[in-house]
Amino acid sequence: MKVTRILASTLAATLLTAAALAAQHASRVQTPKPTSHRPATMSHPTTAPNTPRPMSFKGIANKLGTTPDMLESAYQTALAANPKLTRGQFVAANVLAKNLGDKNPAITTQAILDGLKSGKSIGQTLQALGVKAKDAGDAQRTANREIQQSQKDSTD
Repeated sequence: MKVTRILASTLAATLLTAAALAAQHASRVQTPKPTSHRPATMSHPTTAPNTPRPMSFKGIANKLGTTPDMLESAYQTALAANPKLTRGQFVAANVLAKNLGDKNPAITTQAILDGLKSGKSIGQTLQALGVKAKDAGDAQRTANREIQQSQKDSTD
């Protein structure tokens, strides 16, 4: 009989403790803590929705003396051959080939794309094609400036 009373007392105490803890937990869940000291309203509303710009070869196509459709087609072909190729790498390869191809006939868009496909960077590819490291870096910076300018010109 003593064992029964001890078990009953222990069970009652356990249930009361569990109920008290559950009540405390429920009260904490119902009162969310502020996560930030900033006001909930936006102080600077955005002026335009964040929608991705449609990618076009319009600006750079003019510089390269071709059409955006032909560049898009060439990009899709190159992308099929090298799924890791980015649009920026493709554009850079074309601009670099145009800028450096007159001085070094080994530098073609396809040669640069082949170097990228083999895992080399554009700079490593240019060096493998006979361009000095400093000249390769300078050529890449010049190409990047031309690409940025053509993008600005196409949006004006």
